[in-house]
Amino acid sequence: MRKGLPRRSAIPRAWQRMLSGRRLDLLDPSPMDVEIEDIAHGLARVARWNGQTIGEHAFSVAQHSVVVEEIVAHLQPDIAPRWRLAALLHDASEYVIGDMISPFKAALGYDYKLFEERLEHVIHTRFGLPAKTPAEIKVLIKQADRACAFFEATQLAGFAQDEAIELFGAPPAGYSLHIEPEAPFAAQARYVRRFEALSEAAGYRPHTPGVSAP
Repeated sequence: MRKGLPRRSAIPRAWQRMLSGRRLDLLDPSPMDVEIEDIAHGLARVARWNGQTIGEHAFSVAQHSVVVEEIVAHLQPDIAPRWRLAALLHDASEYVIGDMISPFKAALGYDYKLFEERLEHVIHTRFGLPAKTPAEIKVLIKQADRACAFFEATQLAGFAQDEAIELFGAPPAGYSLHIEPEAPFAAQARYVRRFEALSEAAGYRPHTPGVSAP
């Protein structure tokens, strides 16, 4: 019997049906019920900054994740493809739980973090990664995540540069980014293509004609 989070008898249903047809048990998720197409579809429709950004389209978690993976490679050019894949998937759990802003995460406390970490472990297991990302890789991904947040804050969310530096730190030297929020279908397709390329480069899936590894 798999050990999951405690259930409450008052909850009538604790699973979500995905468009792939999978039913993901939110309290006791299984890697077998995780599909990259569901993740990409969900993340492309989850807005960063609670949607409080300029432009015709929201800046999605899918597009953010692709940028974070790119920044990770800039910070550490010789990083193994599997850790670039981990960077791409760093917010994958948000296809289920959404992108909660940091103050709300802090208010929810430990139970939220436990739920988020369990989903992350299941997603990693599904796609061949270690369930737990090594601490030094998590630090690197977090650095890239904060760098991306700096560009988002100043270009999309109305933050002054000094304010963004105070909150997120200065962006890495030698890296610049101009953000153009994409429509959901475009962000979804880009995320899947990047996943396929990195999975192939890491040796987790066979070669797909027309897909170029990094």
